[in-house]
Amino acid sequence: MRTVALFGNPLRRTHSAVMHNAAFAAFGIDARYELREVRESDLAEQVRQARDEQWLGFQITAPHKQVIMPLLDEIEPDALRIGAVNSVEARADGRLIGFNTDVSGFMTALREHVGTDLGGAEVVVAGSGGVGHAVSYGLAKDGAGHLTVLDLDAADARRLASRFGDLAAIEPMAFADPRVRDRLAGADLFVNATSVGMLTPGPVVDVGLIAPRAAVFDVVYLPRLTELVRRARARGMRAEGGAGMLVAQAAAAFGRWTGAGDATTVMRAAVEPLLRRDDLAP
Repeated sequence: MRTVALFGNPLRRTHSAVMHNAAFAAFGIDARYELREVRESDLAEQVRQARDEQWLGFQITAPHKQVIMPLLDEIEPDALRIGAVNSVEARADGRLIGFNTDVSGFMTALREHVGTDLGGAEVVVAGSGGVGHAVSYGLAKDGAGHLTVLDLDAADARRLASRFGDLAAIEPMAFADPRVRDRLAGADLFVNATSVGMLTPGPVVDVGLIAPRAAVFDVVYLPRLTELVRRARARGMRAEGGAGMLVAQAAAAFGRWTGAGDATTVMRAAVEPLLRRDDLAP
């Protein structure tokens, strides 16, 4: 049996394992996706084990998305630009190739569920952390005309802007900046790339300030109907949560590891009961 694993610490959710194991079964692939809580001091040993021929690859979540990079043989350009790896392909010769599925997962879900034309679009992104980097990079690369990136500390947003400033016009700004109101009023798309709405109450901004014509995308998938999405839909806006991104990034990694067909439908059906259960949880 071939092996795939998720390395992180702590690991509180089983969504990835459920999706991938359902896909392995559906495509008749003798493989198993495991969850492994790994401390940073043990990461190098886990990576050494993954060079064994029984491994297809592995995924990485917090807090290891950056520290994993020096342990790999090659990192693909998009992951290098973002500065984080969340998936690794184990080649037959034992080489480990790092890539990032957050960008493709986000862009796939955005097009499928929101359908916004990004050509010249005015976009506001809340958050300049790891997901904020992936989201902003994808939007800039796909032709967004102007990005305003918000964070509690404008210095964090400035670092993101300097990283991707060659791809699009990016304006870094603190949430408290009075200019935020104007940027939200002129937006074609608003993206929440923070954990607000999941780890802390939301929404991350006053939805009433966002242009009514704008689309809204929330990367948070638990709960599926975040307060941001609920309020945006109540105003008649196109709005979607992060469940589609969760599935799309998983399907991208699965295809890379196996060369099999599109596992999106299988993965979506497999994870639906988990998402429904989480929606009902107190």
